[in-house]
Amino acid sequence: MKPSVTIEYCPKCGWMLRSAYFAQELLTTFTDELNGVMLKPSETGGTFLISVEGELIFDRKTAGRFPEIKELKRLVRDVVNPAMPLGHSDVK
Repeated sequence: MKPSVTIEYCPKCGWMLRSAYFAQELLTTFTDELNGVMLKPSETGGTFLISVEGELIFDRKTAGRFPEIKELKRLVRDVVNPAMPLGHSDVK
């Protein structure tokens, strides 16, 4: 079964559009690798967490920032299909 990504965000902070953009990018890049991306409004202020099948891969509070899209794609790829080339997103 294909893995799913969950993006938990703070709706009061206005982060729903950022979450939707990240979901769109992930679904476009990982068309064959992902079952889906769930956007989950958090009840805790300031939350922005990204996980794959319950495994946390990015926490905005810990990092002190939001992920760059290239970084997020690498993090997801490393879990769902480590051998998958990402083209320009592989360049740091």
